[in-house]
Amino acid sequence: MSVAVSDSAPQKPWLPRWLTSEHPFPWLLPASALMIVFGIFPLFYAIWLTLERKHPVTRKLQFAPTYNWSKLFADDRVWNALFNTLVYTGVALVFQLVLGMLIALLLDSDRKGYGVLRAMMTLPLVIPPAVTGMMFLLMLNGSFGVLSRGLIALGIFPTGYSMLGQSSTAMAGVLLAEIWQWTPFMVLIMLAGLRSLPKEPFEAAAIDGATPVQAFFKLTLPMMSKVIAIAVLIRGIDLFRAFDYVKVMTDSGPGTATETLTSYSGRIYFGNADFPYASTIAMVTLVLVIVISTLFMRIFKVKL
Repeated sequence: MSVAVSDSAPQKPWLPRWLTSEHPFPWLLPASALMIVFGIFPLFYAIWLTLERKHPVTRKLQFAPTYNWSKLFADDRVWNALFNTLVYTGVALVFQLVLGMLIALLLDSDRKGYGVLRAMMTLPLVIPPAVTGMMFLLMLNGSFGVLSRGLIALGIFPTGYSMLGQSSTAMAGVLLAEIWQWTPFMVLIMLAGLRSLPKEPFEAAAIDGATPVQAFFKLTLPMMSKVIAIAVLIRGIDLFRAFDYVKVMTDSGPGTATETLTSYSGRIYFGNADFPYASTIAMVTLVLVIVISTLFMRIFKVKL
């Protein structure tokens, strides 16, 4: 007696299993390829460049593992750029954090119109940093700048004073642009944190007679500590590699008054075409960011 063979028997897929939708590899492949091409490969290439030396006469690369590193530690401009970077990062962080918290406390309300104000806080964030730098460059012009004329009218600066043209005030001028554009970022993060706080502890504190100031320091800040730490970490990493405002507004000047590690690296790379030395400075910047971020996360127990 013969048995009929069913035509509905499962057929083997013509593709290997790791290329089918049941396997995660096809979904990870595009993102992984982009990361390798635009992230991992440039990183390893930059590391390799730090071991090369550009010959001053032939302009050809020669293998010299210690040349750029010994040159870097003996370069006074690197130490000046590091100092400027730390000052720039620290001052901007303090102002953005304090102003961000104060504005967030003012906007933490459900009254009519406050939603529009909160939405307007995102407007500076959509402007390209280079455009913001050009805007403040014009406003701080000693001849016709709006901000400069206001400061001169208040007697803070003498007539015709250029804030960006003096080494003593150029960094402050660049920081004005940085703080204006990125304080709203802090405001939005602080607002999200304030909105997520439970109301019961504040109601109990009000019944016990606590003032708003006491409630802020005893309840709000402790409960917001993780949110504040993450906001500081994100902004600190971004500030440490500041380039746009410095390049557009002062081009690291006057002299080297506003020169940061990234702007110095960019000047060597594009101005002198010394790719190995520029890559060495960039690697130092990367290592410093990783070390400082890791220490910060360990100290404040931040988990991403």
